[in-house]
Amino acid sequence: MVCKEDILIEQVCDLYNQISNLDTLKPCKIVNTLFTKLVLTCMSPIPNIDVTKLATNVQEIRSKLIILCGEAEGHLESHYSTILASHNNPLNHLNIFPYYTNYLKLSLLEFNILNQHITNNVPKNVAFIGSGPLPLTSIVLATNYLPSTIFHNYDIDPLANSKASCLISSNPDLSNRMLFHTNDILNVTNDLKEFEVVYLAALVGMNNEEKNKIIDHLGKYMAHGALLMLRSAHGARAFLYPVVDTSDLRGFEVLSIFHPTDEVINSVLIARKYNPIVLLPNKCCGDEIQVFKPLNNMIEELVIEE
Repeated sequence: MVCKEDILIEQVCDLYNQISNLDTLKPCKIVNTLFTKLVLTCMSPIPNIDVTKLATNVQEIRSKLIILCGEAEGHLESHYSTILASHNNPLNHLNIFPYYTNYLKLSLLEFNILNQHITNNVPKNVAFIGSGPLPLTSIVLATNYLPSTIFHNYDIDPLANSKASCLISSNPDLSNRMLFHTNDILNVTNDLKEFEVVYLAALVGMNNEEKNKIIDHLGKYMAHGALLMLRSAHGARAFLYPVVDTSDLRGFEVLSIFHPTDEVINSVLIARKYNPIVLLPNKCCGDEIQVFKPLNNMIEELVIEE
């Protein structure tokens, strides 16, 4: 008897074959149809599928599929950013983006998670790495939840930043609070210490090696005690986005993991940059030094039901 997991994998591989043979991944009827089918397939409620334990050929297909998804997502955002920029007030028309509702839900989820772990006041400076041509998360957070925070949006693509900047230029509030930096985040060092919160987009680092390199860089240069919000994927959704494992977060204390089960695709992890090691005299042993390292809180891993 064929199990549900095998059927799902067969469907994903079939869709990969169709997508990989397309002439373009820019928005059009066939592209939209195939990626919609792929997303719906990967939203399967099969909870136990572990993509890291799949056959080698399926692992290779998954890696290639994530790259294709990233390329298609970039084209989609660029396409709609151009359309939005043609309006006098682009931010009044964000709902024309097909996945705008998903971003609203994801942003609310991330803000609620963030709110549970903010130790001081509302963050003054937030960085979003991989903001792209349509920086919806930054826009939604800045508008609805963090109305006094300054958002520093980083993207390696100057055209993406140019398009994103056009969207908020007509808004006097956001044009003052949303800044765009064209830079590879691996070249950003001391500036990272200015941010109380850093968001890392799901498609920044398309494989484990790239993602870990970025996380290690953030762990080296972020301010002690600052929060890192990461997007990951769980179960079959890991055919669409890279997975961030808690063991990848060296230098961070993992606080919470959330796995949505509705149309929000990304899992969300939040971690805190370790404070410096505390050195105290050991009263029991004369002048010897005791080393106290921060202990990980119990990781709260929750599934958010629809």
